[in-house]
Amino acid sequence: MIPWFTASESGKVFPRMDSRCAALFLSILALSPLAIADGRPAAAEPAEGSCPGGNAGLTLPKGFCATVFADNLGAPRHLAVAQDGTVYVNNRRRGGEPSLLALKDTKGAGKADVIETFGPPGGGGTGIGVYKNWVYVELGDEIVRYELKPGDVSPKGKPEVIVSKLPIDGDHNSRPFAINDKGELFVDLGSATNSCQRDNRAEESPGVDPCVELETRAGIWRFSADKPGQVFSAAERFATGLRNAEGIDFDEADRVFATQHGRDQLYENWPKLYSSERGSELPAEVLVEAREGGDYGWPYCYQDGFQQKLVLAPEYGGDGGKAVGRCADKLPPVAAFPGHWAPNDLKIYKAKQFPETYRGGAFIAFHGSWNRSSGGQQGYNVVFQPLKDGKASGSYIVFADGFRNGDGTGTEHRPTGLAVGPDGALYVADDAGGRIWRIVYKG
Repeated sequence: MIPWFTASESGKVFPRMDSRCAALFLSILALSPLAIADGRPAAAEPAEGSCPGGNAGLTLPKGFCATVFADNLGAPRHLAVAQDGTVYVNNRRRGGEPSLLALKDTKGAGKADVIETFGPPGGGGTGIGVYKNWVYVELGDEIVRYELKPGDVSPKGKPEVIVSKLPIDGDHNSRPFAINDKGELFVDLGSATNSCQRDNRAEESPGVDPCVELETRAGIWRFSADKPGQVFSAAERFATGLRNAEGIDFDEADRVFATQHGRDQLYENWPKLYSSERGSELPAEVLVEAREGGDYGWPYCYQDGFQQKLVLAPEYGGDGGKAVGRCADKLPPVAAFPGHWAPNDLKIYKAKQFPETYRGGAFIAFHGSWNRSSGGQQGYNVVFQPLKDGKASGSYIVFADGFRNGDGTGTEHRPTGLAVGPDGALYVADDAGGRIWRIVYKG
């Protein structure tokens, strides 16, 4: 059996079953009264009934319907939805065309019939958000904003720089962000290295101690969305020890949550301590409550999903999972997920269109693994993690699946962005096939 990691109310982690056992277990669970009595959402299952187009190729829990909102867009990364339903997208790989998109369904058909571009030509980025009458966008080493005027689908004016000179060198150069109702702008500054080694990603290279990279990277920085002309500085750091927190969002109590891309290459760099199988399952990906001044452990620690705790990384004296050392003082995650699934976005569901069991929980888009050396690549899905009072209140479920068949046939999709519309619909962006899905509950 290959383990997986699911957070329960008690914080325990349960073993993963292989696909045949998992299918049998889900079949039995579906017939069990406990599947109803505990109030948790049901896992994804084949589409039935009135959803046109068979859920656009996705597998969803019963009662949900997915349609293709837009297709062949290039490489849409993160997205945001304005109060009038316009979907704004930060997009990569559009050649010489403008890199940003504004999509609108003017006919109420669940599909964008107006597609406009704006912004500079070329590469685009990841982060995007809507706040007040502005569209905020990550472009290179800056966060800029475009003014939205009445009647315009896409912004027509020039951008205004909000934050400049963000560090973008090294392994992680995307700058995703989120803006809360108070106008606080939280920006992910992913690490420049895998694990702060003296020689990045090299076998048995020791870690730099202390890791000076943490002064300007591997954390979340806080700025003001209302103040143009800010310049990056180390002093604006909000939380540290997060290798790459691509998904950031807020619950109704204004708690800040973030996902983390766990480190790579435990087996490849430390084969004396980790088997290929162990390295494929470790570390667990995590969801954290990001607190001001909080330290979540990178690069000194990683989350061991088997033991449900932070343990010392081999670059800093770790012995393959027994030693804890300085990790005892780091903040633990809210929930953990299988290794290398790559959580690329996060949305706390605060709308009311979905059933009540989804209210306040976290949807996470997993981009999928690239470096599992054993057991095949995994992820490529959207999961739902129940939350209550800032803590996991049940096991996660795979909410949306079927993005990738994994056998080289057909279109391969990789979930990378999430947004919730004013009507409560969930949008999912895919940067491999260039598609955006819209998911609603029909009962």
